[in-house]
Amino acid sequence: MSKNFIRDIAKNIDKGIRLSRKNAIALIESNDLISIGQLANKVKEKKSGARAYFNVNRHINLTNICVSRCKFCAFSRDKGDADAYSMTIDDVLGIARSARDLGITEFHIVSGLHPDLPFDYYLEVISALKNIMPEVHIQAFTAVEIDYFSKIANLTIKEVLLRLQKAGLGSLPGGGAEILNFRVRDTVCSKKASAGEWLEVMRTAHSLGLKSNATMLYGHIETVEERIDHLLALRELQDETGGFQSFIPLPFHPQNTQLPDFKKPTAFENLKMLAVSRLVLDNFPHIKAFWIMLGLKVAQLSLLFGVDDLDGTVVEEKITHSAGAETEQSISREELLELIRATGQVPVERDTLYNVLRIYDQNREGASVET
Repeated sequence: MSKNFIRDIAKNIDKGIRLSRKNAIALIESNDLISIGQLANKVKEKKSGARAYFNVNRHINLTNICVSRCKFCAFSRDKGDADAYSMTIDDVLGIARSARDLGITEFHIVSGLHPDLPFDYYLEVISALKNIMPEVHIQAFTAVEIDYFSKIANLTIKEVLLRLQKAGLGSLPGGGAEILNFRVRDTVCSKKASAGEWLEVMRTAHSLGLKSNATMLYGHIETVEERIDHLLALRELQDETGGFQSFIPLPFHPQNTQLPDFKKPTAFENLKMLAVSRLVLDNFPHIKAFWIMLGLKVAQLSLLFGVDDLDGTVVEEKITHSAGAETEQSISREELLELIRATGQVPVERDTLYNVLRIYDQNREGASVET
């Protein structure tokens, strides 16, 4: 693909003309990473300026026991496995209390699809957390989990979400989307929510005022075309609801999965995927680089390739590390600030809903500014 082609795309974007499926596929097949990155960064700057967002959050994975056992997942276990676990409510509250002094503003909760835990357990987790730390936003349960709750509780998706909202749920994470395609899901994750069901959960959540993120797991059996169709399906739903806050492309980690012959996507591929996502998803406010899966160096560089969010401090991420992630399980606020400042961006601490909590001076010695 020639630079002229990318220039033509840039002109269309300047005119407000959306990236077509054909052009999106051509971009993702191109090796002109620098030109694609420059264009994505230009779009990012129009949306976020020089800001790079992050939050201070704590991950909680309630159980690794899962009826789905997706082929790409190294985290899930069967009920009788030696390292299978399920947290009690007291376990969850203990973790929450241990994070109290970290200044967290978010609990991020995703788990396996447990065969025996009732829906009331999940309601109790949310209400108990809200009771002891009411100021902390709870982002919990992927669309796949919500769909599963509706089946085990014999409730509609709307009823499930309303009960969780009443208990204290603040928003939904974006996980479980994988690739929104029947062929892919039938092959690697046939026992959980379909693409249509995932989208319908998000549609319903947005209609109730619940914001969410969206993800894509790439680098396994999917084709380039299926990646782009995934982005276009998200773009279409966002046109309808406006409820997505950020998009997070997640590179597949094959270690300890049922797909061990694949290799992790390269840094080159990861940066291109992030940049193309920024260009296709013109109606998404933010593109997030999940540093746990990308590595800190690539995540940092992605701030010049259309990304404006590095997620957060995380604390004890288990799912990706089960698949061989070599990153740390947490990072401090100070380390995030250093990473962002080195790129010339302005660090902005946010809450889950992108309310600005603090804008930090670009200079290390600069005082932070409360807003």
